[in-house]
Amino acid sequence: MSSLSVGQEAATETKAADEVAVSVDPAAEDRSKIAAAVDAYVAAFNSKDVDSLVSLWTADGAYVSRTSGEKLVGRDALRSDFNSIFSGDEAPTLAVSSESVEFISPNVALERGSAIVSQGGLDETTTYQAVYVKVDGNWLVDRISEEVVDVKATNYEHLKSLEPFIGEWIAEAGETTVEIDCQWAANQNFLARKYRVSTDGLVDSSGLQIIGWDAKNQQIRSWLFDSDGGFVKGEWLERDDKWVIQSVATLSDGASGSFTSIMRLVDPDSFTWQKTNRVVDGQLLPNTDEVVVRRK
Repeated sequence: MSSLSVGQEAATETKAADEVAVSVDPAAEDRSKIAAAVDAYVAAFNSKDVDSLVSLWTADGAYVSRTSGEKLVGRDALRSDFNSIFSGDEAPTLAVSSESVEFISPNVALERGSAIVSQGGLDETTTYQAVYVKVDGNWLVDRISEEVVDVKATNYEHLKSLEPFIGEWIAEAGETTVEIDCQWAANQNFLARKYRVSTDGLVDSSGLQIIGWDAKNQQIRSWLFDSDGGFVKGEWLERDDKWVIQSVATLSDGASGSFTSIMRLVDPDSFTWQKTNRVVDGQLLPNTDEVVVRRK
């Protein structure tokens, strides 16, 4: 083999190595280390491991305390604050979503994300910025600043007992089929139930029922609108193992009526439904048969 061919091969190998080096993100390893540092911080916090938490900070790291608002500087101050946080009967837990990492310099990075601190059944959501400094090859937290996110309250707490009825359901009686689709709506402030009644595959009627919380009267209420132009207003009351809904209806022809619906959850995949006390324009009508509604 000639010296020329050897030289050409060497040049080719050098060029290939250069191309590989260029294709590798020089910050990829550092991003991975910062992500690992975030995970280690969450794990140490949820384990109440104060020593490990403090070791993830620089010697003069600074943090504004969530509990006191005081600016804490240095590992001794941080250690004291963490001990105070974990001293109660029910220690908080931390969940973090890291959203971005920006390198200010080769040894300084700004990480942004959101955090949820849960304690005693209550959640506090914050957005944060964390400055990381590379020390002896390790990325340590140098400072953290947080802002509390104003989470709008919803009526979920008042309606969550109806959550077992979420989903798609079907009931069949002879040639008649009733299909129901119940889902959360408007930031879990309402439940939206769509229904369709069919006979021999042909749709007879359909409608929409909205279930919500009446804050003034401290009552679950519902409003149903059917495809014939009628509407029904209902008041919901939970009694033992069933829901009792007292309803007043205005039919499309102007007639008025009232009835009581009874819904009883049998298991996670079925419930029973029946109408009683049916009255239309003063005339008493017979109760309907109890129907079993099953999850699709």
